[in-house]
Amino acid sequence: MDDRRPVDGLPPVHEAWLPREHSLHRPRHGGRQLTALISALVFFTTPTFMWLLGMRPAELENHQLASFPSVWDGWDFLTGMDPWATDNLVFRGGAISAADWVSRTFFGEPAPFDQGTSTPSGPLPGNPGDERTTEPDNPANEPDAAGYRRVIEGDDGWLYLGQDVIAKCQPRRPVEETMGQLVKLRAAVEASGREFVLVAVPDKTTMIPENLPDSYAGRDCAEKATPALWSQLAATADALDMRPPLAAAAEEYDKPVYFPQDSHWTNEGALTMLEQIAEELEPGVTDDWEISRRGERQSTADLPPLIGQEGKNDSTSYRLRPDGQTDRTASAVNDLREPVRRTSDPLDGMIQRPTLLLGDSFTLPISSYLPAAFSDVTQLYYSTVEPDPGLVARTMGDNEVVILEIVERNIARGSLNLLEDSFIDLVREELQKRPIR
Repeated sequence: MDDRRPVDGLPPVHEAWLPREHSLHRPRHGGRQLTALISALVFFTTPTFMWLLGMRPAELENHQLASFPSVWDGWDFLTGMDPWATDNLVFRGGAISAADWVSRTFFGEPAPFDQGTSTPSGPLPGNPGDERTTEPDNPANEPDAAGYRRVIEGDDGWLYLGQDVIAKCQPRRPVEETMGQLVKLRAAVEASGREFVLVAVPDKTTMIPENLPDSYAGRDCAEKATPALWSQLAATADALDMRPPLAAAAEEYDKPVYFPQDSHWTNEGALTMLEQIAEELEPGVTDDWEISRRGERQSTADLPPLIGQEGKNDSTSYRLRPDGQTDRTASAVNDLREPVRRTSDPLDGMIQRPTLLLGDSFTLPISSYLPAAFSDVTQLYYSTVEPDPGLVARTMGDNEVVILEIVERNIARGSLNLLEDSFIDLVREELQKRPIR
């Protein structure tokens, strides 16, 4: 029995039954609340239910699938729901492919998957000749700039990474400042008696522009910035320019040294860089080198998934005999976030000084051939500077030669952590503790 007492002679009335104009009126939301609860239940449980059935989402946009946000993240718990739910939709790949087919079939243009996104994305990092992935070429993991394409679709099926253009049109610092920081880093290394070699690897848009479309966002500013960048690299930073030797290698091997649908170069490009580095350190050391074909392989191209497609890289692997007889080719390294050191008994045609190769994912295919050229060599991503600058500085101190390889787009962007004054000061301090005399 209701024990509430009427007020002023009126029976108790639920606030939802009051006239709408009454100040205490509150509408019922029972039906809407039920719908919202059911929607939330489906939202949260569908990915889990599919996972229990053995279905697994794919990394379609070449970044790790978003994990379920933690309740300890505060408001980020709510904002993290959207990327988690999007990434973990099992049938998302089929939906993207279907949307791309509809767009191309009925509208004659690709579906706009790659415009104006705020989700960090980029090419599958790592060796194009291997299915596994490691570090990206974009160490700052920056989002794509609005108005630019993440992937530029060229002629004859060629694809180009949009960051090649974005980095030049929207750099984080002027190119003159970037060159100045490279000079500072070189001085810090050489002041300790160590040898420093800077290798600039050209973007695919620079080396093979003939397959680019006639018009694309950023074309004018990128074409204007490119010659100025390379001029500064030669005149100010004293970088080893890989453009001429790569052009010669393309003629020698009678094929491009970049994959048509990947953001990286081929094994032929990697071997060309290795020869240039070795000759820079010890002229004539490659005179007895013998490079022979080893085999063919196919791997997944990193650019097609960014536009809802699939593609393959056809590559050739090689054997390297530094003395002309002994094959010293080794297995490829697929993760360089920690230092990877490999040593062997020296042969003729090998450099014996302890050497560090700091680089990005363009150094992964060279990892098979480095042990054939160096008897004591260490590889490490320069992006490791961000989580552990001390580790990078100490690893530099462990070696007598420091080789720094940077792809053109990362130089143009100018946002590398290893070019910050704080890291350069750390390097100078660490190397002065162990000078090479």
